[in-house]
Amino acid sequence: MIIVPGQAGKDLCDAELGVTRRDILRVGGSGLLGMGLGTLLELQAASATARGAEVGRGPGWGKAKSIIMVYLQGGPSHLDLWDPKDNVPDNVKSQFKPIQTKVPGTVVTEILPRLAQITDKFTFVRSMSYTPNGLFNHTAAIYQMMTGYTTDKVSPSGQLEPPSPKDFPNFGSQIIRLRPQDVPMLPFVMLPRPLQESNVVGKGGTAGFLGKAFDPYTLFPDGDDMDMAKMDRIKVDDLKLRPEVFALRLQRRAKLRDALNAGMRDVDQAVADLKLNEYYDRALSLIVSGRAREAFNIQAESPTTRDLYGRNTFGQSCLLARRLVEAGTKVVEVIWPKVANSDNHSWDHHTDLTNRMRDRSGPMLDQGLSGLLIDLDDRGMLKDTLVVAVGEFGRSPQKGVSTSGNGNSPDGRDHWPYCYTAVLAGAGIRRGHVHGKSDRTGSAPTVDPVHPGELLATIYHAFGIDPATIVLNHLNQPRELVKAEAVTRLFG
Repeated sequence: MIIVPGQAGKDLCDAELGVTRRDILRVGGSGLLGMGLGTLLELQAASATARGAEVGRGPGWGKAKSIIMVYLQGGPSHLDLWDPKDNVPDNVKSQFKPIQTKVPGTVVTEILPRLAQITDKFTFVRSMSYTPNGLFNHTAAIYQMMTGYTTDKVSPSGQLEPPSPKDFPNFGSQIIRLRPQDVPMLPFVMLPRPLQESNVVGKGGTAGFLGKAFDPYTLFPDGDDMDMAKMDRIKVDDLKLRPEVFALRLQRRAKLRDALNAGMRDVDQAVADLKLNEYYDRALSLIVSGRAREAFNIQAESPTTRDLYGRNTFGQSCLLARRLVEAGTKVVEVIWPKVANSDNHSWDHHTDLTNRMRDRSGPMLDQGLSGLLIDLDDRGMLKDTLVVAVGEFGRSPQKGVSTSGNGNSPDGRDHWPYCYTAVLAGAGIRRGHVHGKSDRTGSAPTVDPVHPGELLATIYHAFGIDPATIVLNHLNQPRELVKAEAVTRLFG
């Protein structure tokens, strides 16, 4: 027999009503508010297999509580941003002048005047490389950067197959699985657009074989990629209580659910290890408290702060990332707001590199990323927030040549996975440091090459997660999170 304690309908606005059949169906059928969120939180911890032993300790171990991945999709030219070369042929040399930075002896191009003034806050990794196996396809390189694995399914056009439940998980999904939330907040958010090349959307951006419970919450505002005001029109309706559902009524239904479960001893025993009540309560707390909704309210920021980041999609996405982390989100991935294989402020500069980088992509990156690092540091958040800015590869040292089958103008650079640059900051990462070195033309690393897998291993290490931790794939086969070791010399 199921007993519902307390006076029926006591905390309802319509208190004269008792417990109805509809109430029972709403709870039993999970019609209330969307039990999907409760399931998500529940499964995140139920599936967690983090190793208890703190193996792999070293510099930076466990320093990060959160990460903001600034993903420069499209492959920005390292030679025209943060690794300029002098005394090289004209078809290699950047059209942009090198400028000194705050760190003596370290130069960037004139495209990055704001970042040049804060190089004492972060580390340049000028030796990113896919050596020995280069990945010249955007989607293949994105997939490896985000998951640590290559894929064996490529369509006749050279694109990867669409996302599949068999895919390896995005690193963010692995992190929230192994380090579940301890506050009622969305654990993993991706914005302001999906990972995409041509018609392949979302590859490398899902939880794959971990299941949808570990997928990111995606915030993709309506509007074209050139709509710079889209972040002012953010909608998070799925995080709002329906107008007809009051908090007290919602909480009453939670009590009713507890009562129903109490009458199902066999079911309770079967799912005891899943801690259903705990995760339902956490989901309920998230919805009722409004914590997530408030985090998305960038209008609450001062005009000065919003201007610091830049009043455009990328800048305001970086600002929103800071707000989400501040509210308790563990993983935020800010995807560059223009898809590859496109014009305007895309990083895929096969043609017209000088004008597009000088007038569009360069200033947006400089202001948005510098604003993020300054704001995090001023708030004391760089202490435990890891920031990584990187693309899937760099651009060819020689202009006008084809490395991937694409046509390139004399002022364009093709894909180049053998050498490029990443920026890392926070969570114990060294400040004012340059790791690795590229050769005379920026073609290959000469010192301390860092593979994308090693970058992911370093991210896991920062969260106190052994990169060799085993996860079972869709065939129940054991796989390491990533087959690489952390680059602990990046930490101070």
